[in-house]
Amino acid sequence: MSSKTSNHVKPVATDQTHAELAHAHHEGGHGSVKSYLIGFALSVVLTAVPFALTMLHVLPVATLIPVIIGIGLVQIVVHLVYFLHMNTSPSHIWNNAAFVCALIIVFIVIVGTLWVMYHMNHNMMPGMMPID
Repeated sequence: MSSKTSNHVKPVATDQTHAELAHAHHEGGHGSVKSYLIGFALSVVLTAVPFALTMLHVLPVATLIPVIIGIGLVQIVVHLVYFLHMNTSPSHIWNNAAFVCALIIVFIVIVGTLWVMYHMNHNMMPGMMPID
């Protein structure tokens, strides 16, 4: 083994204190205990509200479904911000780009699946077709 060091490996300074290292680690995108607790509390509330609305029959079904979908979308944002630590900072640009790419792929898969299922149902059910 040679004593040469690689150019791409950055040596750790030995004069850094534990607090400085912890602060540098914190800047890497990890949340604090407070932010995790806020995210957890929001997640519990955003889960309990649709459950209560459904069980107590407060809203008609035509209104309840869009409300539940809206609360679900808000909960997705809460999870992205508080647990996955996604934000608009320049250091997270690649994480955000990967997330957008994943969203596009999921959208294509869902829309493509619905399109194929609709056309297969339409083309595979000859008894349901109108007679000319």
